[in-house]
Amino acid sequence: MTPVEYHLHLPETITCGTVFSSPHSGRDYPAAFLEESVLDPVAIRSSEDAFVDDLFRAATDFGAPLLCASAPRAYVDLNRGIEELDAAAIEGVRASKGNPRVASGLGVIPRVVSEGRALISGKITMAQAQTRLERYYTPYHAQLADLLRTARAAFGQVLLVDCHSMPHEAVANVSGVFGRSPDIVLGDRFGSSCDNLFVEEIESFLKQEGFRVARNTPFAGAYIAQAYGRPSSGQHCLQIEIDRSLYLNEKTVTKSDQFDDVRKSLSKVAAQICEMTSWPMQMAAE
Repeated sequence: MTPVEYHLHLPETITCGTVFSSPHSGRDYPAAFLEESVLDPVAIRSSEDAFVDDLFRAATDFGAPLLCASAPRAYVDLNRGIEELDAAAIEGVRASKGNPRVASGLGVIPRVVSEGRALISGKITMAQAQTRLERYYTPYHAQLADLLRTARAAFGQVLLVDCHSMPHEAVANVSGVFGRSPDIVLGDRFGSSCDNLFVEEIESFLKQEGFRVARNTPFAGAYIAQAYGRPSSGQHCLQIEIDRSLYLNEKTVTKSDQFDDVRKSLSKVAAQICEMTSWPMQMAAE
């Protein structure tokens, strides 16, 4: 079976100006990649936003499209710039300085997964890297850009909700409400990627569902928020990071008993976001 470039879920009718995106939930691992990896089948999934696409699947019920990765993050990272190539991972790439993501092995073609564990022994060729980018990266971003362009034309503005999950250890030491770590971190790149009114409303929706919410710490938003968040042009992007321990057994990468409850709560939030962005349709130009 030929692998698909991405998974696009569309409502019967688009009725709001929100687009949901899940760039790190892909779990279609190529067999050759698994064979080449020095990691076991569970460890290789440790940087995956496992089942985040399922958590937000109900968005289509409320009139919004949901775009999800098919390729796993360990294979190609859709939340990086296409130029973020790692000389330590790819043959023929000139070493660059000043990019902490690439330096840590988390470029567009990752060298490691969580805890700095190497994916393979050695490097891949530039041709192999380009094949991954052409097969998955370029089509995903072309589709995302088209969804945003269409929504902005229809409603005058658009809100991209960039859906992610984070290891519990990433927020375990972050002080939040009553000294407890946050369940969810909203990232708007410190106000540069999304109008604060949207952030406040979505934070309120999440708190109504009982989630503890923080902003921009420790995750403020990466490439997608930076590239697509242009509030002055009516295009907003808000990153949502969910503590995986709320719904996932992180050691086995399987859904926990709490998964359905978290999904129901996030579905309610998705419904409110869609209602919030049910702006009047724009009149077509004469």
